[in-house]
Amino acid sequence: MTDQAPHALAAGILPLVGGPGNVTSVAHCMTRLRLGLADRSRVDETALRALPGVLGVVDDDTYQIVLGPGTVARVAPRFEALLAPGPAAELAARGARLRQDRRERNATPLKLALRRVANVFVPLIPALIGCGVLAGVNGLLLNAGWLPGVTPALAAIGSAFMSLIAVFVGHNTAKEFGGTPVLGGAVAAIVVFPGVAQVTAFGVPLAPGQGGVLGALAAALLATAVEKWCRSRVPPTLDVLLTPTVTVLVAGLATLYGLMYAAGAVSSAIGTAANWLLTTTGALAGLVLGGLFLPLVMLGLHQALIPIHATLIDERGSTVLLPVLAMAGAGQVGAAAAVYVRLRHDESIRTTIRSALPAGLLGVGEPLIYGVSLPLGRPFLTACVGGAAGGAFLGAFAMLGDTVGATAIGPSGWALFPLLAGDRGLAATAAIYAGGLLTGYAAGFVATYAFGFRRA
Repeated sequence: MTDQAPHALAAGILPLVGGPGNVTSVAHCMTRLRLGLADRSRVDETALRALPGVLGVVDDDTYQIVLGPGTVARVAPRFEALLAPGPAAELAARGARLRQDRRERNATPLKLALRRVANVFVPLIPALIGCGVLAGVNGLLLNAGWLPGVTPALAAIGSAFMSLIAVFVGHNTAKEFGGTPVLGGAVAAIVVFPGVAQVTAFGVPLAPGQGGVLGALAAALLATAVEKWCRSRVPPTLDVLLTPTVTVLVAGLATLYGLMYAAGAVSSAIGTAANWLLTTTGALAGLVLGGLFLPLVMLGLHQALIPIHATLIDERGSTVLLPVLAMAGAGQVGAAAAVYVRLRHDESIRTTIRSALPAGLLGVGEPLIYGVSLPLGRPFLTACVGGAAGGAFLGAFAMLGDTVGATAIGPSGWALFPLLAGDRGLAATAAIYAGGLLTGYAAGFVATYAFGFRRA
């Protein structure tokens, strides 16, 4: 995409969402431009969907415009620059109030909680992807015995973020739940501080990193609660001194003598449960997980699984769930291919598929979901069938002792190959994962071609 193209796309979107005065907030994730809008009735959704570069729209707690990976990161700052001048803080505050009002009216407590947890981890995804890919490349170099002078540097670059991820989780947690971000990060840093090895809790010495991201999340939540309590009771003249001190002390002690131990037990249980699920109920578990993941993506709730993936990577070195869930994207690709073949005279839908398919092959499913399968109805269900078949394929191999894992969170589809990990080496693991993708493609294609359209 040229430098002019993002600006042109941003300029095309703005009037279709009601103009600058209708936009109260702007944010973006990996694939979507997320807008807070004062009046959604002013959106020309038909024209917006037809705008070249727009792959779909989602009307949720924010108005989400699906642009695809890479594109959205270039369009978002151009879009913000086109907004009417005004204090950024006032714009953000107004948008936050509107989002909160909408959430309170429409969201269930569980859905809201999952989204808030997702908001903690979504900003970390670019670093997780970048460091994960570098760690995967470093693993390949080590196995091949190549560039021994470079691999220690790559190991440090790829591992540094994961070793301190608790601090970032704590910072984002406090920010999301209304606390001071740096205090959340300060308390969460206790989890990874080497000196905790000198502390004994419940008769057992603590280990640096014990509890991982779950411990950091819990510590920052507690710190936020303590901080709010202090600010409501401490006199303003003493607030700057007492509130941070009490927050760090109380939450820090609770983290050391309770949360780290408890979160460590939960983290270990998650790792054990995930491994048991696939090695014992393998094909059935893979079928269910692969088949149900697309609806989670459709609802935007799939990001809530990031803490589980991060915990598994911290505990086991890889997450065995991500490759299975990635099969949902394979089913979506197969379904889109069937739609392309069946609707050979519908040039509009075929153009959408051609533009969205590369992202789908790399595991970004939203463009195909919102641009192809979901509007057509049945192809969305048959895509889930493809995901279930691919998940069952990986689950069956897990029952045989050939579990496929991923060493980082973020990519899926073909982009996941550099991050694969397994007991039988990279070649065998990659072959099993590729077999799952091909199974998902084939099942999604066949199910959609045969059952994805009403008979005339």
